[in-house]
Amino acid sequence: MAQPFSLAACDVVGFDLDHTLCRYNLPESARLIYNSFAQFLVKEKGYDKELLTLTPQDWDFCCKGLALDLEDGTFIKLAADGSVLRASHGTRMMTPEELVETYGKKDWRHCATDRHSASNVDIPCCSGKCYFYDNYFDLPGALLCARVVDSLTKQNRGQKTFDFWKDVVAGIQHNFKMSAFKENCGFFFPEIKRNLGKYVHRCPESVKRWLRQLKHAGKITMLITSSHSDYCKLLGTHILGKDFADLFDIVITNALKPGFFSHSPSQRPFYTLENDEEQEELPSLDKPGWYSQGNAAHLYELLKKMTGKPEPKVVYFGDSMHSDIFPARHYSNWETVLILEELRGQAVEKAEEAEPLEKRGKYDAPKVKPLNSLSNKWGSYFIDSISRRGNAEDSLVYTWSSRRISTYSTIAIPSIEVIAELPLDYKFTRFSTNSSKTAGYYPLVHYTLYSQDTDSKIIFTEK
Repeated sequence: MAQPFSLAACDVVGFDLDHTLCRYNLPESARLIYNSFAQFLVKEKGYDKELLTLTPQDWDFCCKGLALDLEDGTFIKLAADGSVLRASHGTRMMTPEELVETYGKKDWRHCATDRHSASNVDIPCCSGKCYFYDNYFDLPGALLCARVVDSLTKQNRGQKTFDFWKDVVAGIQHNFKMSAFKENCGFFFPEIKRNLGKYVHRCPESVKRWLRQLKHAGKITMLITSSHSDYCKLLGTHILGKDFADLFDIVITNALKPGFFSHSPSQRPFYTLENDEEQEELPSLDKPGWYSQGNAAHLYELLKKMTGKPEPKVVYFGDSMHSDIFPARHYSNWETVLILEELRGQAVEKAEEAEPLEKRGKYDAPKVKPLNSLSNKWGSYFIDSISRRGNAEDSLVYTWSSRRISTYSTIAIPSIEVIAELPLDYKFTRFSTNSSKTAGYYPLVHYTLYSQDTDSKIIFTEK
């Protein structure tokens, strides 16, 4: 049996910000992100105005763990072995017969290419020919891209290849470039500033006490976020209070993860900040404080100095497998805690500053399905079934995403709030190669992870 995981055994506790410490009101933030990109594509790039109109049913397309083939506009849900479980062209789901004809039992082409590469790292999104959707900032973009494929296919009578991704990237740069918050440009930041409480939940008092408890216990605390300094300050003040920075020994903004973990110090140096603008490039990191960009190697040298230990033990909390969990484990060998809101179930939270009913207009925007709820189109994020021929019973298999969770996460939790009342020496069961694929989920395994007699049905498809 693997040794249990305990925060008491860690010297350093680090956090991502967005969707980790800072929880968003997912239905509202999803609509805002979708509209931010759709407005850009329609107004700046001339795409069909139909992209601006959505029905509540459209949101069922959103499911974490999908990969988009940028060449043919196909969305893919993968099994743990890299074979295709479900697929759609745009928003149109492929039939079982189409799946067999198109993919058979072979690995998806991008997955096979990457797995057999020299690095032997199983990421199906390295080639530049596909994009993997693994966080709630991305998911509204998946729906938008699928509808773009629908539109282009309709306009061009069965178009087979696509070149829209460059316009999507331009939309991301327009809304989230480093100066966008300060210049109040794009669609996202101006609306966030006007109605922050509509989109962002404040941290409960239990989480604030827990962060202070970590510091009182002698832990070094860090905030490492790819958000820029000005947006970090806005969120931090809202969710934790005006003195939020005092809760962290080190704050790193514009970290540009996953490059923060994978790039060398010469590729990604630290910078000082003044009035949220990057200033001096630093040859090393000599003291705690607030910095921009940087790399995990120089950070770890500072942590050695601060702890007085040659190998301080670090744990990092994050919501993105691609940007947080995989690189922190693979490149830095840190313990990792995955924030997985799919474990929260179907509960919908009320925005703290929602507009009173009597003040709303006659037309109220369609209700958005929470992005962490089960998709009828794509099924469970964790498991799915393989159809058998004849009278054979369908077999359950783990998804690619489920495999990566159990491979690279120490534990997975629905939110920091669920562990905030636990003692720091609480012993969590960790994911390990010699334990159940569900061992590291806390506090409860999501209902779609198991059913009656599931263990006897699941096929372990890892190679």
